[in-house]
Amino acid sequence: MTDKNFSRPGAVDLSNIAGATPEAEGSSYAMNVTEAEFEWAAGESVRYPVIMIFHSPRDTAGSGVVNVLTKLANEAAGKWLLAKVDVDKYPQIAQAMRIQAVPTVVALLGGQAMPLFQGTRDEKDIAALMKQVEQAAVASGITGRAKPAAGQQTDDEPQTDPRFKAADEALAKGDYEAALKEFDKLIEANPRDAEAKAGKAQTGLLARTADVDPECIEKADADPQDIGLAFVAADVELATGQAGKAFDRLLGLIKTNYGDDREKIRVRLLELFETLPPNNEDLKKARRELSLALF
Repeated sequence: MTDKNFSRPGAVDLSNIAGATPEAEGSSYAMNVTEAEFEWAAGESVRYPVIMIFHSPRDTAGSGVVNVLTKLANEAAGKWLLAKVDVDKYPQIAQAMRIQAVPTVVALLGGQAMPLFQGTRDEKDIAALMKQVEQAAVASGITGRAKPAAGQQTDDEPQTDPRFKAADEALAKGDYEAALKEFDKLIEANPRDAEAKAGKAQTGLLARTADVDPECIEKADADPQDIGLAFVAADVELATGQAGKAFDRLLGLIKTNYGDDREKIRVRLLELFETLPPNNEDLKKARRELSLALF
């Protein structure tokens, strides 16, 4: 990453946003942001980098990323500030930033917002990425220091249900198979556990998209009736924030297939639905269209 990345077409211009400033007390460089604090954080990005993570407390797969970023923010001691946005509490912020999947990590730098990554990464990869952001900031002349935020959670405070600890640890190591087994144990113990189901679905998506053909979408578009190609393309689209396209692709197949094939597509759609918060607009639209297609 270089400073050039932060000015390419598609960046969200935030340089004119201003808002109330939180008190600078305490010793944590990670903060949970409300709408007012989001505006302040966006404005501060002209002074130092602001790393923003959009997450959901229901997203067990993403809790490890929140914890790692909180730790790295405190270790950086002001080189950048971590701003955590709970998309369940503040869906309007996620909508304004065009966030369609959690967790999503975005860098605010010099008045612009650029996506860094979605899904889980191990600590080594995230730390390397943060170093690149720091270097891009210096290259752009952004050399200010953040002050510690008041009253925010630190990495010493639990952020998720402890029953997901084993799955979170496996995800932090990139061991998707082990994480899936842990979620299966939870679901077996309680088949109605919505959080465990969401965690399993998100982990499955991450596992399937870890090593895919970069031309998978092009291939699926060239042969729209191939269910296998469509599944891979939909996974990639969902993982890259194109939930609407992913759902439309599989909904189109639902309408042209019957019997076992239709059931297989329906099951995959329901699994992909589990990866998004229930208030996601693409999800709500796709649920309605699936009901119409089936009945």
